[in-house]
Amino acid sequence: MPVEEGITASEGEPEDKPAVDIDTDAASDKVSGAEEEAPAEAASARKEGEKKTPSGEAPAVEASTPAEETPAEEETPAVAKGPAVEGSTASGEDTSDPDTSDPDTSAGDGPAGPPDEPAAPSKWRDRHPVAARNVGWTVTGLSLLLICFALLMPTSAPKFTPGVFLRIPVEAVLGAAVLIVLPRRPRIAVAILAGASLGVLTVLNLLDVGFNMFLGRGFNVVLDWVLFDDAQSYLKDTMGNGGAIGAVIAVLALVIIVLVLMTLAVLRVSNVMTRNRDAASRATLVVGTAWVTCAALGLQLSGPGIAARTTVARVEDRVNRVQATLKDEAAFAKEAKKDAFGGTPGDQLLTDLRGKDVMIAFIESYGRSAIEDEATAAGVDATLTAKNEALTKAGYSAKSGWLTSATYGGSSWLGHSTFLSGLWINNQNRYRTVTAGEHLTLTGAFKRTGAWRTVGVMPGVQKNWPEGKFYGLDNVYDSRELGYEGPKFSWSTMPDQYALSAFERLEHGKKRDKPLMSEIILTSSHQPWAPIPKMIPWDQVGDGSVYEGIEKAGKDPADVFYDSKKVKEEYGKSIQYSVNSLIDYVVKYGSKNTVLVFLGDHQPLASVSGSNASRDVPVSIVAHDKSVLDKIDDWGWTDGIKPDKSAPVWRMDSFRDRFLTAYGSTPAKR
Repeated sequence: MPVEEGITASEGEPEDKPAVDIDTDAASDKVSGAEEEAPAEAASARKEGEKKTPSGEAPAVEASTPAEETPAEEETPAVAKGPAVEGSTASGEDTSDPDTSDPDTSAGDGPAGPPDEPAAPSKWRDRHPVAARNVGWTVTGLSLLLICFALLMPTSAPKFTPGVFLRIPVEAVLGAAVLIVLPRRPRIAVAILAGASLGVLTVLNLLDVGFNMFLGRGFNVVLDWVLFDDAQSYLKDTMGNGGAIGAVIAVLALVIIVLVLMTLAVLRVSNVMTRNRDAASRATLVVGTAWVTCAALGLQLSGPGIAARTTVARVEDRVNRVQATLKDEAAFAKEAKKDAFGGTPGDQLLTDLRGKDVMIAFIESYGRSAIEDEATAAGVDATLTAKNEALTKAGYSAKSGWLTSATYGGSSWLGHSTFLSGLWINNQNRYRTVTAGEHLTLTGAFKRTGAWRTVGVMPGVQKNWPEGKFYGLDNVYDSRELGYEGPKFSWSTMPDQYALSAFERLEHGKKRDKPLMSEIILTSSHQPWAPIPKMIPWDQVGDGSVYEGIEKAGKDPADVFYDSKKVKEEYGKSIQYSVNSLIDYVVKYGSKNTVLVFLGDHQPLASVSGSNASRDVPVSIVAHDKSVLDKIDDWGWTDGIKPDKSAPVWRMDSFRDRFLTAYGSTPAKR
């Protein structure tokens, strides 16, 4: 029967009966399960406002929600609450959200709190179920977008267009189908593996974007890791040690963030699909059918087809490139052993250049775009015209053509080794292979004759350079041995005019018992093309201290390198400076026996030369003795130091044999 108000257990009921006589029909919607017996002492203590039993233990009464709590002063029946309903909060509100909980884990909550105290909701989503649901769907949507972005992203910056992402990735359809049918534990493992793999592929795609921007090619997962050391050195030279460290930390943080976010995104979508299996199955079937239809009909929006398999194709391409790289290593090792002039005796090499002082000079990043691009052509062409006139006035003649470099945007040593060895050296593995062998180089041919002293001027080399022996150089002057006491100009350790002045002081200006063959690397036109040195009177160069004021007055690399207009302008100015330095040196210090071969090692990076630029670089031969140029008259080159657009274009690796043959070298008999 109903409990009468104001009657406690000690006053109205014997001690061997329950504290309250409860009508089961009235209480069935409030409690579940059997009620525990409350001792008479506990009931009396409750009436007096005490919270503990005489034994010190909490009363056997379940905590109630704030809505069901009764102030302590009011006398209430000592009714024990049953256990909380699974999927509900203490207030009785259902918070089981299909977007924010996993069906594989229990959604039930334990007791709401200590007796007689209001219990706060245990989770934010319990207090704000609508907002939690909206946030859940937003996170799910962003996760899905992130996955699709990773599956569809291109590997070069110009291809980032809206149409690229308005496609259906087949990898997403197949992945969804697999995750829907898997049991919980395998599903979680597969989702984590898939997310991590997609994160790795995203990082590799980002590397492709960077390599295409700077080097005009994708990232080689076998060979290109060594370039990160050079990249760090470049950052240190251009941004300072602190900036370089910060950049490295930022890159590592980005890699970690990509891996973590991609893994969490796949897990999120996987959980949502599992909680809504029927809807997810229907959606996957519809999208899969759409993909098959679009693929069969070849449907496309603007360019790429709607049915995409970008990631699958990219993985296949990477695997093929790895296999090709490994095969190329063995094939190139055999190729490097073959040399038409490898066995030619010294007295049969370069017989038509005996007695000449030969200079082979590389101008950093001097590419075809410097002469033909509208942003740089006017200034560079004017400089070439003026310097050609100066050469003519000094009694020199010149012929010029084009060579296709083995590299683009960087890795200058690949261009140098290709030109000098006569082998196509377009990656680091080939470079290591050839420099570890005994293939004859153009500089090595001069040394083999015994008729020349051979030296190298390498201001860009800042540590030991064992390759000097491979190139056949008697002595190498690196940045530490040229005596420079002035400031660095960004990456370049010293201005080109100083390097040439040091060459004159250390080698060319000295008396010798034999002519000189020199390989000179000019670095002032190296990116980021700021600050740029200025020409000064040769007698003021000294130890380079004079350049302190010039460097400080120059432009900041950050203000130039990231400005698409300024970077082209400054690149053109740097080429002008290098050409001025080289030709002025020849006019001032050259003689009737001087022969100059100068060329660019590669085109500048894509932000300057353009994403579809060729790999062509200018090459010129300058000589005071006209008979030297008569030897190459059948080459079809343009007169002067500016090659015409229609001048012949040869692969850079073909130059060595053409040059050796033109100047009296005899191929070895087989």
